[in-house]
Amino acid sequence: MQILRVYTGNDGESHFEDVDIELEDRGPMGRISALWKGRGVMFRTVEGDYDLDFHNAPRRQFVINLTGSVDIEVGDGTVRRLGPGGILLAEDTTGRGHISRAVDGEPRTCIFIPLEDD
Repeated sequence: MQILRVYTGNDGESHFEDVDIELEDRGPMGRISALWKGRGVMFRTVEGDYDLDFHNAPRRQFVINLTGSVDIEVGDGTVRRLGPGGILLAEDTTGRGHISRAVDGEPRTCIFIPLEDD
């Protein structure tokens, strides 16, 4: 399974990385990853006109997009779109951060899963 990671590089800027999550074959139960320790779950909804300038992730967390889409931009101008079902591992808690923008005026719902520190 592949997810998108945003993290702070040594240059203080946010960068993207595609991360493959290893899944173990459990036969009839399917394939499953190792346990990621979390601290709870938060639900979020935003209107279709939001445009958040550069900001950091408030904590290390998964962001799982449920409905709508978001364009995420890092300092070098690279933009990645997270659509319904997309998973972001947000780890850019320092530095300049990233921009988040609504797509096509659509509202968006997502789930935040704060992660335990490594």
